[in-house]
Amino acid sequence: MGKIKVTKCPIEGLYVIEPTVFRDERGYFMETYNQREMAAEGLNMNFVQDNQSMSTKGILRGLHFQKEHPQGKLVRAIRGSVYDVAVDLRRDSKTYGQWYGLELSAENKKQFYVSEGFAHGYLVLSDEAEFCYKVTDFYHPGDEGGILWNDPDIGIQWPLLPGMEPVLLERDSNWKPLKDTKLPF
Repeated sequence: MGKIKVTKCPIEGLYVIEPTVFRDERGYFMETYNQREMAAEGLNMNFVQDNQSMSTKGILRGLHFQKEHPQGKLVRAIRGSVYDVAVDLRRDSKTYGQWYGLELSAENKKQFYVSEGFAHGYLVLSDEAEFCYKVTDFYHPGDEGGILWNDPDIGIQWPLLPGMEPVLLERDSNWKPLKDTKLPF
């Protein structure tokens, strides 16, 4: 029905996906996923699970990865806005340790595809945000790893207001920098 626009990011394995939005007096309609159109763009992922979360302003989730069961993720904000980040953890990649970030919002309707082999996280920018993501492998308890959200060697430029500290789970505050993290890939 609608054509998607797929933009390759500067780091191989990351894609910004923008659906065609059809608007009229009733509101809007868009396809958020179309397997044929994704395949035509070279994206042949097989999603097995859909997840959704809600968080409030200043919450930072991440930076997470799955150790033995890596997941590709197609993420989007359906309410509010987030700053979404992926960090390349593939040791054989020429962009190992580099990051890419963008704003995802209910308003801009952008989606972000993060391939297997990346750490992923996001910071909530709006008062509340609902975040949806399709994944290519099932959740496996005990398989989650992470890297420090503010690792100085990575240098993510989180859009924090001066003096603002993000709100993190204790676990996320205690991840180690990338150089001290054992990676399975």
